[in-house]
Amino acid sequence: MDRVYPPPSACLPSEPAGFRARRPLSYGAEVTGPSPLLELPGMDGFRRRVEDALMASVTSEEELMAQMGAHLLTAGGKRARPLFAVTSAAALAADTEGVDEAVTDDVVLGGVSVELVQVGSLCHDDVIDEALTRRGADSVNARWGNLKAILAGDFLLAKASEIAAGLGTEVAGLLAATIGRLCEGEVLELRTAYDADRTEASYLTAIEGKTAALFATACRVGAIVGDLPRQHVDQLTEFGRLYGLAFQIVDDVLDVVATDEQLGKPSGHDIAEGIYNLPVLRALAGGADDLRALLGRPIDGADLDAARSLVRASTGVEQSTEVARQYAARAVAALAPFGERPAATALAGAATHLLVELDALLA
Repeated sequence: MDRVYPPPSACLPSEPAGFRARRPLSYGAEVTGPSPLLELPGMDGFRRRVEDALMASVTSEEELMAQMGAHLLTAGGKRARPLFAVTSAAALAADTEGVDEAVTDDVVLGGVSVELVQVGSLCHDDVIDEALTRRGADSVNARWGNLKAILAGDFLLAKASEIAAGLGTEVAGLLAATIGRLCEGEVLELRTAYDADRTEASYLTAIEGKTAALFATACRVGAIVGDLPRQHVDQLTEFGRLYGLAFQIVDDVLDVVATDEQLGKPSGHDIAEGIYNLPVLRALAGGADDLRALLGRPIDGADLDAARSLVRASTGVEQSTEVARQYAARAVAALAPFGERPAATALAGAATHLLVELDALLA
């Protein structure tokens, strides 16, 4: 029988009192997705290769470890990051045949290594958030407990590192540095929890580490393994970074304006958890004193509804959407040297699509 341990928040005395809302959390798949990438010729085949390689990567002689490692993978997901790696490797291909030739088995493995980091980090995040579900299935921690969920996350990170090592020292070092940045971004976010005076610079630094770094790494790994010229590797890396910033800001706006059903998870979760993102920070900067009076502590129910309404009534959503639009436009501009090649066009479409989805919701 498994021993019963206190929730993770009870083991973190330096956190603000009440940190992490005591309400059941259920996470769906990411709302925003790289839909235009799916229209790239051959992408269905590339996705199948990614899925096959993902499942092959989490085998283990320890049956329970293999089962836990595969749990969130079989629950689904858009596989945005491996698709970015695959597409980046083909960014210089002039036609469909060139795209096919560019997506080698090593390129697929590069994308898989990044996805394993993403899913491993979700295992850890669900322990921190005490989440009950992820992608419509039980979270690993809900099914097997916190300790095993942490080990499952570690296992996925180890498998990612093993694959990266087989792709060369540069890829291995890049992936290790990215894992470090993910941790740093998470810690920075924890340090500013419930801080209504959180700066916008702190927010941007946190999402650079938590979100943008992994998209940048996906593009860079694909370009490196695809043997693209160094200047193009750097341009694709910058595209991924800018896309990731736009992606996270859009996600943060959705947390304020979307419903639970639209998000596939509790809306307003970040405000409740004291993670004050760009829409909230811009609303506070505009002098929303009533909002400030509600913040600085865990809230739910009527207070949470009131806080979300105040953010929506401010210019915070509009301003944040414009910031995301600017990052998306800069991401597209970073691809200018690639011209209208099929893969580069698909990447640019993915960046533009972020705002298409959000604008439709806000209309």
